[in-house]
Amino acid sequence: MVESRPVAESGGNEGTENGVDEGFDDAFALADRIPGWLTRDQARVLWDAASALTDGAHVVEIGSHQGRSTVVLARALGRNGGRLTAIDAFVDSPRYGGASTRAVLLANLEQAGVSSIVDVVVARSRQARSRWSEPIDLLWVDGKHDYWTCTDDLRWTRHLPDGGRCLVHDAFSSIGVTSSLMLNVLPSGRLRLIGRVGSLATIEVSRPHLADRFRFLAQLPWWVRNVVIKVLLRLGLGSVTRRLGHVGPFDPY
Repeated sequence: MVESRPVAESGGNEGTENGVDEGFDDAFALADRIPGWLTRDQARVLWDAASALTDGAHVVEIGSHQGRSTVVLARALGRNGGRLTAIDAFVDSPRYGGASTRAVLLANLEQAGVSSIVDVVVARSRQARSRWSEPIDLLWVDGKHDYWTCTDDLRWTRHLPDGGRCLVHDAFSSIGVTSSLMLNVLPSGRLRLIGRVGSLATIEVSRPHLADRFRFLAQLPWWVRNVVIKVLLRLGLGSVTRRLGHVGPFDPY
């Protein structure tokens, strides 16, 4: 299946010539030093979405970890006077790292020169949302990938304007994220899927048409393939996953 790429809106593209944006190249060079699962093509989607916003825009990121995506968003927002609120609970566990991960994030933001643009909020998404009152211009969801957490994260879309966008990572890859999208986006009367780059889905706050629902359903075979690959990897059958076009020991993202 050919993956569709959302078309960025006009604006915020200074430094772009012949399809090359040196600002993005610099931002991704900084971000690529940071461990994480965001690919270059997915980082470009974040960059384009943030760069297309009006001056002084406010973006919310759910799930920052060490800051791979945070740096890309903040560097884009820095060109138009925007700001980023980065929300992460920094759970104290071997997987998430707790306070030590937060320290790494802050150091990475400082090294990338974006500390003044990013407000790091140490809280669970639901806690932060319960006391949130201002509008936002773009939402990036990359938090915990179970159904319940993703569903709660999608409630942040209430703070987006008509035409505002929500970008979701691990869509049509994670079972939890995909099942949440199936129940909260596919039948929705106010959210529509407009594209996908790998497992990064772009959702827009606007009334969906039938074509949007078919576009969503067209992603499901790719999701089934990814679930099969995950099962095979856990069974130690990497040689089989290669026949399905998957390279490497990590889950599809």
